[in-house]
Amino acid sequence: AVNYRTFNNDSTRTLHHEKGDRVMILEDTDGDGKADRSNVFVQDKDLVSPLGIAVIGNKVYVSCSPNLIVYTDADGDDHPDHKEILLSGFGGLDHDHSLHAVLGGMDGNLYFNTGNAGPHIVTDKSGWTLRSGSVYTGGTPYNTSNQGNMRSDDGKVWVGGLALRMDAEGRHLKVLAHNFRNAYELTVDSRGDMWQNDNDDQVVACRTTWLMEGGNAGYFSRDGTRYWQADQRPWQDVFTAHWHQDDPGVMPAGDNAGAGSPTGVVVNESDALGPAYLGMLLSADAGRNVIFGYHPQKHLSGYDLGERHNFITSLRDDNAGYVWNDSAANAQPQKWFRPSDVAFGTDGALYIADWYDPVVGGHQMLDSAGYGRIYRIAPKGKKLQAPSIDLNTTEGQLTALRSAAINVRYTGLQRLVGGGPAIIPRAKEMLSDKNPYHRARAIWLLSQLGAEGLVEVEKMLDDPDEDTRLVAMRSLRKAARDFLPYAQKLVNDPSPAVRRELIIALTEFPYERTKSILLELLDGYDGKDRWYLEALGSALEGHESEVYPEVIRRFHASGQRADEWDERLAGLAWRLHPVRAAADLKRRAAAASLPERERSKALTALAFINARPAVEAMMSLSREEDKVIAGQATYWLAFRQGNDWSALWDWRKTGMDLAHDRTVALMKVRRNRILDPRMPLHEKKASARDMARDAVGSGMLLALVAENRIAPELYSYVGELMLKNEDPTVRIQAAAYFKTKDPAGNASVPEIEKLLPNVANGREVFAKSCSTCHRINDEGATIGPDLSAIKNKFDRKTLLENIIDPNAAIVFGYETWTIDLKDGQSLFGFLIADSPERFTLRDLSGRDRVIESALILSKKKQEGSVMPSPLALGLSNQDLANVSAYLMSLK
Repeated sequence: AVNYRTFNNDSTRTLHHEKGDRVMILEDTDGDGKADRSNVFVQDKDLVSPLGIAVIGNKVYVSCSPNLIVYTDADGDDHPDHKEILLSGFGGLDHDHSLHAVLGGMDGNLYFNTGNAGPHIVTDKSGWTLRSGSVYTGGTPYNTSNQGNMRSDDGKVWVGGLALRMDAEGRHLKVLAHNFRNAYELTVDSRGDMWQNDNDDQVVACRTTWLMEGGNAGYFSRDGTRYWQADQRPWQDVFTAHWHQDDPGVMPAGDNAGAGSPTGVVVNESDALGPAYLGMLLSADAGRNVIFGYHPQKHLSGYDLGERHNFITSLRDDNAGYVWNDSAANAQPQKWFRPSDVAFGTDGALYIADWYDPVVGGHQMLDSAGYGRIYRIAPKGKKLQAPSIDLNTTEGQLTALRSAAINVRYTGLQRLVGGGPAIIPRAKEMLSDKNPYHRARAIWLLSQLGAEGLVEVEKMLDDPDEDTRLVAMRSLRKAARDFLPYAQKLVNDPSPAVRRELIIALTEFPYERTKSILLELLDGYDGKDRWYLEALGSALEGHESEVYPEVIRRFHASGQRADEWDERLAGLAWRLHPVRAAADLKRRAAAASLPERERSKALTALAFINARPAVEAMMSLSREEDKVIAGQATYWLAFRQGNDWSALWDWRKTGMDLAHDRTVALMKVRRNRILDPRMPLHEKKASARDMARDAVGSGMLLALVAENRIAPELYSYVGELMLKNEDPTVRIQAAAYFKTKDPAGNASVPEIEKLLPNVANGREVFAKSCSTCHRINDEGATIGPDLSAIKNKFDRKTLLENIIDPNAAIVFGYETWTIDLKDGQSLFGFLIADSPERFTLRDLSGRDRVIESALILSKKKQEGSVMPSPLALGLSNQDLANVSAYLMSLK
């Protein structure tokens, strides 16, 4: 793919194919580790920056939004005889956040994913339509229209990036998980576990995770109508907020890999690299110039990825602070290793695709030659060879089924299934294979070999190995006519992973048929397992209020109050959050005996109940004596007024229009990003710019300046924003912190007096630059002293001296104070009243602010005058001569 973003890259300066991008075949015919023959399989104008390719038998699947294209080479001459648009309607034409590669799973289905550049409106070959979108637009000139809250034919709202599955004919399209940003690849191992990574907005929150079926990955709001930034609470860090980790209905985020641009993923199921690498999850990160390695281990009902390590990198040190599209920062050749994908070949070796470019992201390319590389990684001193595979024989098919290459083993499976029950003895032989992934493949194969094969798989539901039972259940779920008898057998399985998978399977059945089983499965929740809890929440969706009394009955001790719940009941109430739980959640949030985290969790659950009782409870909690809980409740009221609760209450009639509080919360989030040492400078500048445009935000910025908390590299930028602020009161306050030079230079008052003044022009200077603070008769403000009779106090020379040097003589009563509040705001003005209980400040707009002493973090009297220097006001020497003459002319 070299026809890359021609709207943003000059195709006359880069490699470009007028006839379209190409599918190439590279061959190493002599086995020396270097490709010595190449062939253009196909060149097609429909191929514009394709992002995924899969070779499955004689078919080549190319993922190129808006289409999933299949080229078939029927006669084996390495050129396609047939082209088919298998699916169409995916968003993201000529965009990175679009359709990605297909792979074959052991259940006989095809898996793939797509990024968040929607909308994705796709009708499969059976007539079922996917409708998925979000608030995201941009990136290309073609991605101009998108929206969230669309419903697919299954009645569900899917948003953002999606994990998808379909059969080999393009039928039965199904969403397996959603709400990604742009997971570049999905992989499915032989057990049926899905894995992926995902990139971020703030370059501190990339992640790698095990992907649970039905999972909401948490990038957008749950309906896709808001970015994560809009939902970030002031007390949340970026990673937690970016993936909505404190929200019910969102799956765990996995490993926080930090900065980066993650791309391909694969699980090593081969013995070829040695036992230390079997089961290793590899995640390519083009931005970080690295392929990360993980050794996932089962944890509760999900997986713990374990310690992340650099499996392959071009750097001596970790590129943790990389800048995604800064060519200067990435100019060193050792940073041009851009691994876009990792895959295992039939020889068991690891293959890495590397596009080799100084930049990554931003829809840019700087490589003018189209120079890429493919690496092959094999064990030292061990010659790995690709086996000869004859797919027309059973032996060849079994060899393919054991292959390290995903789509080769898928092809072997398909051929073996075609052989019918006669294959069963050979499949049973594989059940004793030392490689656990080979054993899993044998189970999947048996389940697809008719009734006799299903009998063999049914026996495995009693196997002592939990992975065997898990794969057996997954395969029976797909192959059996009626899965529910197996569900009843497994309801008390000792493995939380098996029970969690069972809960997921039950989501496909009507609730009336699964209710009794699901209620039994409630008992398996231990209060700690977020994966298990999210599976339960998904299965019980729409029936939360009906189930809640049963939850209370099962976990609630007699006479126990809500603030005495154990972690199981607290977790279930949080995840289910039915309307009838509002009173219980309110009691927990108000309980001083509970840790703050538990109280905050109850508040969050209340905030996700879209009913008046939740609003009433939150209003009550906003008046709590505990300022932390009251502050969080006030935040939720202010936030929900703008979305889910807007129509539940007449906010203005109740006097609770909390637009100001909503702004304060938003500006706190911006402030936190400025203070986060992991945030890159351009992100800090963007946050500072947003704050400077807002009155509350400007005050918070100035508070950071007063406390010396602005990073040195950001200081001058903030000063420029403040001194050029549209609000004159902000400029005045800023002048006290960001020192400016005297515009008169070395000129003395006598030199200014020598200039011929113009009284009329002086009146204009006063109206423009001085009346925002000073008053003459009935015109102007009362921030500074009234100047109507200034000539009775000063002669012209003394007046000029005070204008040029405002600190020379500060008028009593016009000393300024800075008040920093505990919520991050900074107030600036004149002291009006002071007592142990409260402090009254008149701000520079003339408004009196009464502040409770308990809310004050610090207060400081400013040494200098509030009056800005002539430079801050943009006054020349002639302006000074004119305005002084005007003031002296007043009667």
